[in-house]
Parts: sequence; C-alpha cells; structure tokens
Amino acid sequence: MVSRVVRPVGVVLSLAFGVAAYAGMAGTKHDFTSQGWSGGSICAPCHTPHNANTAITGAPLWAHATTAATYTLYSSPTMNATVTQPTNYASKLCLSCHDGTVALDSFGGKTGTSFISAANKTGTDLRGTHPIGIVFNAALATADKGLFNPDTKTIPTGDTVTKGMLFGTGALECASCHDVHNTVSAGNTFLLRVTATGSALCLTCHNK
Repeated sequence: MVSRVVRPVGVVLSLAFGVAAYAGMAGTKHDFTSQGWSGGSICAPCHTPHNANTAITGAPLWAHATTAATYTLYSSPTMNATVTQPTNYASKLCLSCHDGTVALDSFGGKTGTSFISAANKTGTDLRGTHPIGIVFNAALATADKGLFNPDTKTIPTGDTVTKGMLFGTGALECASCHDVHNTVSAGNTFLLRVTATGSALCLTCHNK
C-alpha cells in the first residue's frame, strides 16, 4: 500500500504562487538578492510569513515599512474622475519604496539606510505620473467618452480590465499597469502587464 501526503489546498496554492513569483522576479529590478542588506532573499524585503505589517488593508504578508507621505496629486480640467490620496495596497505599498521617503532596507522591523535611486523614484509630487486611486468603471467610461468600458474590455490574459487590472477595488492603482512579480509581463523593462509597444498599454483603457 502506497501512502499519500494530503496537503491543504491553500498550502498547495501558496507554494505554487510563491514559486511562480520567485521565478518571475529573478533578475528583475525587484530582485535584491545581490544587495547585502537583503540577506540573499528575494522575498524577505517585502514579505514575511509571520508578524506581518497590517497597517495597509489587503497587504499580502507585508514586511516592509509603509510610507506616511502626503502627495501632490495629478489634476486636469478635462478629467472626469476624482483623484484621491493613495490608500490602496496596490499603490501604497509600491510608494513605500518608490516615493523615496522610506529606505529599501526598512523591513522586518529594521530602519534602513539604502534609498531608491533617483531614476526609479517618483517622489511625493505625482503630477507627472498617471493618476492613481481613481475609480474606473462603466460610468466613468460613459462620462469620459474616451475610455473603454473596463467591465467588457479584455487584456492579453483574457481577463477584463476590471478583473485583471483593478484588483476587485474598481480603482486604478500602480499595480494595475505594473506587474511587480513579473508573472505576466514577459520580462519587459518596466514590468508592465501589457507591452508599451505601439501604445498598447495606453490603448487598453483609452479609446483614442
């Protein structure tokens, strides 16, 4: 008789996700294993299995210190959406390194000293970036006239924009465009969910 080890489904899925994320991140700009402060770990600078930082709702087993910055937001007289301070995990966690107010090596309860490079830093003035934190739905698409309906427009994975890019919150965030674990971005330079070639990323949402 051959015995079997039966693992809980959640454990199997967690392991599968972890392997996929690790394989995708290796060699990208989010791979800090070559930095002495990382301890050689590809996951530890952001994630922890125990005693996670729960300051940001939805943060996935978060180990890194989070930003407390207030941002200067994008505005435009022709924009139909309202832009709010970043609070969703899919932007707030990104900015906890990229706004330059928190060191890259501030994780696991440590206060670090290695800050993000100027080339990869957004700063706290977000007027030069695509607006984040806006609710993107069918109503906005109708009001704007220049946007696709995110509930029906599809992306290369086959998902709709709502399902594959808005994370169930209905809001456009940093991670809506950037695939932080490089699992679907095919290794492009900026870890994009959809290639920028031919303005394909822009035209995923903008009907212009």
